[in-house]
Amino acid sequence: MTSEKAEVTAAIDLKGGVNEILSIIDQEREREIITRRFGLYDRRETLEQIGELLGITRERVRQLEKAILIRLKIAAEDGKIESVSVFEKAFIRNLTELGRVARVQDLADQLLGKTTDQRERAHVAFIAELSPNLAVVGENDSYFLSVGIREYGDEKKIKGEVDEIVKVIKKHGEPLTIVELDAQLNYEHPSHVRALASVSKLLAHLKDSWGLVKWPTVNPKNIRDKIYVILAENEKPMHFSDIAGSIKDSSFKRKDVTTQAIHNELIKDKRFVLIGRGIYALDSWGFSKGTVSDIIADVLKKSDTPLHRDEIVKRVLKSRQVKETTILLNLQSKPQFKRVAKATYTLQDV
Repeated sequence: MTSEKAEVTAAIDLKGGVNEILSIIDQEREREIITRRFGLYDRRETLEQIGELLGITRERVRQLEKAILIRLKIAAEDGKIESVSVFEKAFIRNLTELGRVARVQDLADQLLGKTTDQRERAHVAFIAELSPNLAVVGENDSYFLSVGIREYGDEKKIKGEVDEIVKVIKKHGEPLTIVELDAQLNYEHPSHVRALASVSKLLAHLKDSWGLVKWPTVNPKNIRDKIYVILAENEKPMHFSDIAGSIKDSSFKRKDVTTQAIHNELIKDKRFVLIGRGIYALDSWGFSKGTVSDIIADVLKKSDTPLHRDEIVKRVLKSRQVKETTILLNLQSKPQFKRVAKATYTLQDV
């Protein structure tokens, strides 16, 4: 952290700013509603919970919350709440660095230069809600609680842009990098595309490759998914012990798995094909399951004429990482293969 950044961070007193704003609210009951609804001192509470505490209906709590926020927003727009004006500038400065919009968690972390806790994030969300030049995206099943610079769009526009990115990825059918996404969209800079994508709960990313959260290639949730990602990234077959090592060296959240567990999952999943002693490939690469003799038989079935043993070996090695002697031994010892000329074979007539 630069000295300039450290000075700015040291000068940020979120709690003090929030307390100044709350001091404007005259009635204690109204302050209670706001602090509990935003989780400013403790966890966020529902309308029902607050209503039970204060002895009023859920609907009355909602009405009071709305009225209080309107009063505070008007005061902020009129420049009567100094804390809002000061923090708004700091928020906009950091949002500009983050791509104009960001999840509250990311904005808070950037603002304070550390991993923030839930209370600090609640303070950021509350101040942003009152800031006239900021747009807050409410959290639901599709979007994370986020903040954007209003100059570039209100909540509706931000959601629309996020939806557009999700639509492009869905249509493509597989993960896209931010650069690839940017090429299909119309934004000033890829950083803005990344920022918008991060707002969506429907998307996930791995090494800046973005896809739907249900796609294991960008959001591997179990051992099998992680194996798939490692093989896909390697782009060639791997021994199960090497796969285990790659998972341990990866950036996956949970990567403490045993080599035996990796081997067990490779055996169970149809996406993985054993092509050699302990060596596995993806079935999408064109490999198929079966013994070496099964592969030889398949090669001969696909050929219109008998094949020389060298050609058989060459074709089998495209789908199996085994020794040439293993292929020749199967070719010469299995009764299903018939030699029709010198070192030339076909399938035995059934």
